[in-house]
Amino acid sequence: MMRIFRGFFIVWTVLRFGLDELVLSGFQKPWIKLIRRVVSIGRNLRAPRGERLREALESLGPIFVKFGQVMSTRRDLLPPDIADELARLQDRVPPFESALAVSMIEKSFGRPLAQIFASFDHTPIASASIAQVHFAVLPNGREVAVKVLRPNMLPAIEKDLALMHMMAGWVEGASADGKRLKPREVIAEFDKYLHDELDLLREASSAAQLRRNMAGLDLVMIPEIIWDYCMPDVMVMERMKGVPISQTQRLRDAGVDMKKLARDGVTIFFTQVFRDGFFHGDMHPGNIQVSLEPATFGRYISLDFGIVGTLTEVDKEYLAQNFSSFFRRDYKRVAELHIESGWVPASTRVDELEAAIRACCEPYFDRPLKEISLGLVLMRLFQTSRRFHVEIQPQLVLLQKTLLNIEGLGRDLDPDLDLWSTAKPFLEKWMIEQIGPEKLFAQLKIEAPTYAKLLPALPRLLTQYLQQKPDAGRRELMELLAEQKRTNKLLQGIIYGGVGFLLGLVAMQVILRVRLF
Repeated sequence: MMRIFRGFFIVWTVLRFGLDELVLSGFQKPWIKLIRRVVSIGRNLRAPRGERLREALESLGPIFVKFGQVMSTRRDLLPPDIADELARLQDRVPPFESALAVSMIEKSFGRPLAQIFASFDHTPIASASIAQVHFAVLPNGREVAVKVLRPNMLPAIEKDLALMHMMAGWVEGASADGKRLKPREVIAEFDKYLHDELDLLREASSAAQLRRNMAGLDLVMIPEIIWDYCMPDVMVMERMKGVPISQTQRLRDAGVDMKKLARDGVTIFFTQVFRDGFFHGDMHPGNIQVSLEPATFGRYISLDFGIVGTLTEVDKEYLAQNFSSFFRRDYKRVAELHIESGWVPASTRVDELEAAIRACCEPYFDRPLKEISLGLVLMRLFQTSRRFHVEIQPQLVLLQKTLLNIEGLGRDLDPDLDLWSTAKPFLEKWMIEQIGPEKLFAQLKIEAPTYAKLLPALPRLLTQYLQQKPDAGRRELMELLAEQKRTNKLLQGIIYGGVGFLLGLVAMQVILRVRLF
């Protein structure tokens, strides 16, 4: 019965904000056009479609708000006006009652709040669709931030997801356009993502990994996780004190170097991407602060680690080569990278894909380099690639969305920010490392344990082989001894060749530094 009432409420909200007209406008069948005109009679639908969609999701509650937030990251699938409106859903969710938060905490720890914290601020400092944050003090006097899941989230999620799956099936069956958008796959991805985000231990582990990765950079601060106080639905971390990065005038008045702050943001992001392959995937201004404390003045403070992205070595190589090819205007190489990666069918003609990519990217190069948006270039590339049946990888879409956030944030801080000049050292260093002696030695170091186990066993394995085949073994042994001199000469040649190879790699590094970019 509750599901029926919820279904009716969703239908009423859809009609109230004209979302039915928004959906039907994408279909071209005559009978659907007729339905669209009929359902629009007597309703005021003059507000922009993106605004109506955002307000409808806010009315439907936290789960649909979270869905809008997730969809706002898929700019490769959405029109720009809708994506921009959905991005406004960040940090717009009203908090839930503090008594419910206290009840959740006491239930998780199995004891009264007074026995857990020395003090607890009942007024939340931040609220989102999945959880909200309160400040507190531990019994040892340490100031902390306590993140608490919204109560009864799992049952509410299951009900709304069931309805979303059902509606996705309707949309997919309505037309070819509906099938192309793959709504069921989108909802399935959201389903997995949402269930993962309900586990705050998972978020805590992501925060700990980022903190460990960024420890030596001295540009960003990430709160320490207090593991003794972490549960699946409660996460306690170090309290961070900073100014929201959106308060630019306050930062300028405090003496923060805004140009350096913009460059540091780009440095942090590209370090996470190309050095670590593990990056904060939700770097909008609501999750970023700047420290004004004397010891850490001007450093970034990262918050909220529910969304993180990971990249494989293959992903990083693809990105580095694509970026460098873009700015050399080597569109043929970009097309070849798509085919080599397997994202485009092997039968795709390189010249056709090259022409499409040229049409996508060339307009950007009529502007100064500092005005070129890497995020927009990637987004246009993804949109163009759909014509060639490319399946865009989710981790790269998240990267593109985060890159757009970083670019927008950096240029708000410094309109003259040249993102490419800041990113270039990372791309250059990474590509050189992939073909240099450092990569060879690193790989040998990784394989060393395997070789260490294998080498001592070789004499025993050889003895066993000779015992099983004594005649053949003796003949083979005599042949080996006879060839020993030739083998020694061969080994000398290998050693000399190896030294020459390493010298060649060093020379190649020098050439790459001069010519690659």
